[in-house]
Amino acid sequence: MPQGLPRKLRYAFILQVMLASIAVVIGVAVTASIVKDVLTDQQLRGEVEGFWDGRSRDPAYPLPRSAVIHGYFVPEGKLLDRVPTELRRYGTGISELAGGNRKLIVDERPQGRLYLVMSFGLLDTVIRRAGLVSMLLALLAVYLTTWLTYRASKRLVTPVTWLARQVARWNPADPDVYPIAPGRMPVEGGSEVGQLTIALRALTRRTRDLVARERDFTRDASHELRTPLTVIRVATDMMLADSEIPARGHRTLLRMQQAGRDMEAIIDAFLILAREQEHAPLTEDFDVATIVDEEVEKVRPLLAGKPVELDIVATASPRLHASPRVLAVMLGQLLENACVFTERGRVEVRIDAGGVAVVDTGIGMSPQVLQKAWDPFYRADLVNPAGKGMGLSIVHRLGDRFRWTVTLESTPGVGTVATIDFSRDVLS
Repeated sequence: MPQGLPRKLRYAFILQVMLASIAVVIGVAVTASIVKDVLTDQQLRGEVEGFWDGRSRDPAYPLPRSAVIHGYFVPEGKLLDRVPTELRRYGTGISELAGGNRKLIVDERPQGRLYLVMSFGLLDTVIRRAGLVSMLLALLAVYLTTWLTYRASKRLVTPVTWLARQVARWNPADPDVYPIAPGRMPVEGGSEVGQLTIALRALTRRTRDLVARERDFTRDASHELRTPLTVIRVATDMMLADSEIPARGHRTLLRMQQAGRDMEAIIDAFLILAREQEHAPLTEDFDVATIVDEEVEKVRPLLAGKPVELDIVATASPRLHASPRVLAVMLGQLLENACVFTERGRVEVRIDAGGVAVVDTGIGMSPQVLQKAWDPFYRADLVNPAGKGMGLSIVHRLGDRFRWTVTLESTPGVGTVATIDFSRDVLS
């Protein structure tokens, strides 16, 4: 990645050289053609004017004769017998003769008609050689200029590449700014790279402060939030054990217990997600069925009074080497969603060799809702007051965090299938 900018720069200059070379070649070829036409036309017209000027002084003035020009003169009223047949069909003016490398000029005046034929094979050779030399010099100038510009640009880009390479080696949790300290930057640095390193060092200091505050908050929140929840749970357990509590109060206490468990699950999820990547929760070997049984029993009170069956169907008995608390939080959120949004029918937890699926016959989700299901605080059923729209978001983030694939399949009015694929952590 650090070499991306120099590579792109090199490709840009190569493309520039190619385009410049093509332009030079085309330019030289077009110029040579234009020069040849202009020179031959001027030469022919000059010869014609010289002939008529000579004839005005001397009626016996000879026709132009040289290695490249020869002519024919037909006095007024005479036949064209002395003119070659191939030239007779041409009218006055300059014409290209068939076969190439020859031009004909026909000029008619009261004294007669003049035919001059010019062969410019030699001129063609001279122009071609001159054009070739010019082209080579132009290409050499283009290549030399491009190479010098590339070297200068590369020297300017080198400090940026060096800085990118140093930053790429940083540990995000604890960036080492010593390599970009003043005095260690390449000599070609310049003020812009210097300002960038200063900004990076300042950003690193701020990032360290933010990480430290986040760690302190995580530690304090873990203690301060768990303590009152523990008190509430113990108190409700003691009150539920009191046989004198009326049925209505008993139901209220059960709801309080469920709310406390939900709060503990959310706190666990947030604390897990807040930890650094290298500080993953403690892992151990455990049976998936044990976690499933525990989470199913926790959500049974949510189905009280509903004509809904809650069952476990196991086609395998997988054991994982992972964090049982992470699986419990994810499965608990999925089960809670299924129980809340299923009014009748069935909620089923299916265990196979590589994953767990929660299948319900609830309200389901449309394709539009399904696309937003992972968004935090998004709720498809605004009429139902249950839930805060965080459950699926937490499940999805935990799945990404521990590389467990989470998928949703849903049909409105039919139900939803939520699957956790943990096959990468299954013990063989």
